[in-house]
Amino acid sequence: MKTLSEPDQEKKSPLRWIARLAVLLVAVSACLVASVFLLARWQKVRLGGIAELNRGAVGLNPLELLYLESYLALNADALNTPDGSGEEKLTFVVSPGETAEIIATNLSKAGLLGDVELFVRYVRYVGLDGQMEIGNYRLSPDMTIPDLATTLSQAGIQEVEIRFLEGWRISEMVEYLSVTRPANIDPQEFARIADGSIPYDLSGYGFLRAKPDGSGLEGYLFPGGYRLPVDADAAFLIDIMLENFDRQVPDQLRASFERNGLSIHGAVTLASIIEKETSVAMEMPLMASVYTNRLSEGMLLQADPTVQYSIGYHSETDSWWKSPLAEADLSVDSPYNTYIYEGLPPGPITNPALAALQAVAAPTQTDYLFFVADCEAEVAGSHVFSRTFEEHLANVNQCRQ
Repeated sequence: MKTLSEPDQEKKSPLRWIARLAVLLVAVSACLVASVFLLARWQKVRLGGIAELNRGAVGLNPLELLYLESYLALNADALNTPDGSGEEKLTFVVSPGETAEIIATNLSKAGLLGDVELFVRYVRYVGLDGQMEIGNYRLSPDMTIPDLATTLSQAGIQEVEIRFLEGWRISEMVEYLSVTRPANIDPQEFARIADGSIPYDLSGYGFLRAKPDGSGLEGYLFPGGYRLPVDADAAFLIDIMLENFDRQVPDQLRASFERNGLSIHGAVTLASIIEKETSVAMEMPLMASVYTNRLSEGMLLQADPTVQYSIGYHSETDSWWKSPLAEADLSVDSPYNTYIYEGLPPGPITNPALAALQAVAAPTQTDYLFFVADCEAEVAGSHVFSRTFEEHLANVNQCRQ
């Protein structure tokens, strides 16, 4: 009988091939397991405590989790290196509705972040992409991406709220800060920065260039509500109020001031007077018309609030705005007294809100030259306007009857 050679036996034995294939698969699987194990070990070493911080956000599928861990591990050095440019702390605002991508882009524009993609993927991995809080922050360019992400997700812990009323002068703001003592703000330091008695860099605020040398910030500290970090100081507050003014008074509004023959300083000065003359926003353009007409005619403005500003704090009424004024008050010798000095006063007398500024930008076209409180008005605080002095006297006498 003929016997099979060795090769012939292998050809006739499929079980051997199956066995060899199985061994090969086992070996490959072992290599894959070892590779995954080594990759995981490498990722853990590279990511340090990040992996322990949060093993992926809720909703991450295994493939996305593995991808993010690998990506972050490859960029671990960048994660732990400050990513901004510059040296000064900057104010950064997170507004309602902003996504992680928008926030990252804004951080980059502010010079606080270099790698937008790395920031977005980091906050996705640690589960902070939907947890960044609305608010104002004081951020440093030497913060790392994890520092930025953590800080921006803790506004509720880090912030306090304050509110400056429309038409307050700086002295009233200082008084408010002295009573409330918010954050780490020294009211007297705030006052000294605001009145220019201590050096402070204002070169970043172009709208202040029209302000006379040596004058303070009266008129430019925009009123309203502010959310502050608990460690905010007086300089931080000054900066965010000036930045708010810059946002609220855009180029279009400034161009309107110029078309009306007013510098931004003159416009803010006029708006500050209107802010104290009326609390009724809808009549502010009429009031702006009166003062614009009087300036054109070379008439004295004769605005009571400028006299009140000249007098300052009045102890008998415990007020910064003496009311009513006495006849003698109208003769007080102050460049702010528009009963004796022509034109606008040297600067603003209050910090006006947006409605008064918009009124100066677009005054109603009238030939009114006078106004007086309307004692019969349905809306409290309203005024009645007139073209001639005779009409004005009649309106005055109407309220005296």
